[in-house]
Amino acid sequence: VLYTSPYPSALLSCLSRLSWAFVFPCYWLLDRLLASCVPTSLEKRRRSQDPCSFLVLGVLISTPLYLVLLLASLPFAFLGFLLWAPLHSIRKPYLYSHQKPDKHGAEQGVAAGTAATLTEWRPQGRSFCFGSANICLLPDSLARFNNLADTQRRAREVGKRIRNGANRPQIKIYIDSPTNTSISAASFCSLATQGFRRTSSLDHRPEPTVTTESETEALTECPVHPSGGTSSDCPIHNTGAQNSAGCPLHPNGEEHAPDCPVQQFADSNASSECPVHSNITQNSEDCPLHPSGVQISITSPDSEPADAEKGNHQDGDTGSLESRTASRESLVRFHAADGGISPNNTLSQHRTSVFKRPVGRKRRHGDDGFDHEISAFFPANLDFLCLQEVFDRRATNRLRRQLHRYFPYVLSDVGRYGWKGCCSRFKFLNSGLLLASRYPILDARYECFPNGRSEDALAAKGVLFAKVQVGRSAQEQRVVGYITCTHLHAVEGDSSVRCEQLDLLLEWGSEFRRATSGSPDEEKVLEDQVAFDVILGDLNFDNCSSEDKLEQQHSLFTQYKDPCRLGPGEDKPWALGTLLDTSGLYDDEVSSPESLQKVMENEEGRKEYLVFPASKNHCPSQKGRKIPLKGNGRRIDYILYREEGLQQDWKVDIEEFSFITQLAGLTDHLSVAARLVVSTGEEES
Repeated sequence: VLYTSPYPSALLSCLSRLSWAFVFPCYWLLDRLLASCVPTSLEKRRRSQDPCSFLVLGVLISTPLYLVLLLASLPFAFLGFLLWAPLHSIRKPYLYSHQKPDKHGAEQGVAAGTAATLTEWRPQGRSFCFGSANICLLPDSLARFNNLADTQRRAREVGKRIRNGANRPQIKIYIDSPTNTSISAASFCSLATQGFRRTSSLDHRPEPTVTTESETEALTECPVHPSGGTSSDCPIHNTGAQNSAGCPLHPNGEEHAPDCPVQQFADSNASSECPVHSNITQNSEDCPLHPSGVQISITSPDSEPADAEKGNHQDGDTGSLESRTASRESLVRFHAADGGISPNNTLSQHRTSVFKRPVGRKRRHGDDGFDHEISAFFPANLDFLCLQEVFDRRATNRLRRQLHRYFPYVLSDVGRYGWKGCCSRFKFLNSGLLLASRYPILDARYECFPNGRSEDALAAKGVLFAKVQVGRSAQEQRVVGYITCTHLHAVEGDSSVRCEQLDLLLEWGSEFRRATSGSPDEEKVLEDQVAFDVILGDLNFDNCSSEDKLEQQHSLFTQYKDPCRLGPGEDKPWALGTLLDTSGLYDDEVSSPESLQKVMENEEGRKEYLVFPASKNHCPSQKGRKIPLKGNGRRIDYILYREEGLQQDWKVDIEEFSFITQLAGLTDHLSVAARLVVSTGEEES
């Protein structure tokens, strides 16, 4: 049973809110008092530039005021704590929330909740996109030790950036010619005439669709006259001409047949396929209508059209995810007013994937077999998101409201407070885990690590397991997936603690899968078909540090695959560290997603702004360091997956992996994302 309320009765919920109302003034004043004593590097810079600024005067006045009010609120906080602590011993371990899609907002092109449609499972399989990020939403005073401030503002901004990145159209450019990779204006014109459609990640080439005049703009540049000139006898400009000397198929001026494909190009009843290659299997590089050999595919953030799910108990599991309005508006912005391509067009703002068209299902083995990139945006059509360090309660509510505009299903406020839970130590903070999904969540379980030490013992760190439904087979079997979110022990040098936690993670995961392998409906005897099993989170160790050798050799990596790893102690050359140097978070070079992306693409930039494994030559301040460094930084954020063994003849393969800079200035971690392809081994009939 998914817990939609933290307490089993409304009376207990009311008492909990009352107790927190007594505690909160003391909590807030203590947080502000400590925050005034721990300035960020940005605040220090501003104070040094203007010692007599209002910021300095505000601190001098507010600090004693906070102290006086804090002392006055202590008696009320004590009374509230006496009621608050016992109530949390019976509190549920997480809060499940489901928000129906805003259909009116979707029709207006506004980012709205986008529930994925549970379609019948296709024989050729399907792809799913996973993301993970540590966003450091601690109380403001504690976040400042990581050089981050204003937790409430950051929570709202993190949610906005994530949903904006995931809700944008997915743009891919398919190149036919292995030598000509230029993108000419004709490619954009052909895009306008072809329109757009949603393509799954398994599509190898976009298929043109017929669109109406209301869905596309007029051609800004003639594909036959790429220089921008117009001719009265041009078969594109003058569709009524019967004897056109400018027809690319009749250069010698011979009389045209009435079925000339170029003259039919503008006919609304004609096919939207290329008129020159209407009878040819593949386009030629010499085609006057496709001079660059490039086609563009736009994937809008909506589900694939399919019949509604039958007999599903969840609301909002069916229906379209988004209107095509937003994608159509983005498409219109591709065209420049002068017939060319503006340097500031939408294509440059959205990171596009440019790659050669794959043949069949083969991968590029010379390039690790999948695409990998440093992206300034979260992947389009993000299906699942795991967040760590979402500790502050008010920040959690702000973040959840933002995420619900894209993810209908959210598990938040995960963990326990007080004494009850994993051990006898008092827990001031919960686990900090949050899981957001576009697919219905069927079951969930939280387990707390019993071996936390030092400051980590004050938080209820643990593991969140979730079972999601992603489809239904032709035999009416549910197709499900398992997602594990975790945040391991952070204290350096405690390798044995982290290894124990990894052992517990594997043990608890096996128990959860066994307990949830069947359907709650006793009459249904068919077992669920498992599509994927994924682990996401901050494991607090990397694959290159000599101090982390014990974790690098853990059996976890024999059961789950790390796409960035070659073996224990060795990452792939393109793998990037995800832990940023906190002293440089406010530098102009890394202040925006685009600028941080450029820095991460440069080796010298990575050495300056990433945290590297500790060594004898390690100096306290990394900025301006001259010593050579090995690797590309500490990679402590992971996405692991099982390749085989989930279902007979089924296989999971990775299609894309991304290091994401969209949360620049909001956290001290880079985010990671991966798109997995689940193939069934069957052939489509």
